[in-house]
Amino acid sequence: MNKLLKVSAKSNPNSVAGALANVLREHKYAEIQAVGAGALNQAIKSIAIVRGFIAPSGSDVYCIPAFANALINGENKTAIKLIIKLN
Repeated sequence: MNKLLKVSAKSNPNSVAGALANVLREHKYAEIQAVGAGALNQAIKSIAIVRGFIAPSGSDVYCIPAFANALINGENKTAIKLIIKLN
């Protein structure tokens, strides 16, 4: 399973949270890539939702923000990369 999840402004936060929870359960680590304010908003919502999925098991998640380069339609864009780790 891929540890990088790409999120857009149109992404459903519940769906992203479900995918994120699956990756975290398997690898204890995931990355979310978002380009633009709308995409970052959906990504942050999904992290908040995934905490609710993970909390009953006694674990929690933490998030480390970073910059990344993304190639979109042949153009280099600056993306926000959210490194998510299961604690």
